[in-house]
Amino acid sequence: MNITIRPVVIEDYDAIYELWNSTEQSRRALNPVDDSREGIARYLKRNPSTCFLAEERDSGGKPKVAGVILTGHDGRRAIIHHMCVRPDCRRQGIAHLLVQKAEEALRAEGITKVFGLVFKENEGGNAFWEKEGYTLRTNLNYRNKSLHENVPQGE
Repeated sequence: MNITIRPVVIEDYDAIYELWNSTEQSRRALNPVDDSREGIARYLKRNPSTCFLAEERDSGGKPKVAGVILTGHDGRRAIIHHMCVRPDCRRQGIAHLLVQKAEEALRAEGITKVFGLVFKENEGGNAFWEKEGYTLRTNLNYRNKSLHENVPQGE
């Protein structure tokens, strides 16, 4: 597989949104405001150098999205908001390459700690993050509050 990693641009939105909708776990994490084209444009404007796309080139040289990672920070700590690899491209090291690239970009911006959220029942996802060195914090409660009527509160 011929994979290249490059920064995400808003013109990638349709292909990324299609990728997110290709798996139930990713679909569950989406909301209609923050994951809209406008929401992702805001995110990329704020985090232009920490979000990456993995492209696979077919035999004709045409690129196809194989995976994506959206990572941002507040100047102190980083969060991996979305990471997804196309189901038929999994177990080929693409997710690892995306995480490496994002971590390198965060280090370059002076960030020393990053975290991500994974659904508890996503066994494959949790195993992946454990293998990448992300430990499970059991001494915290994750709390959130929706500030927009179209954004679900969550479970």
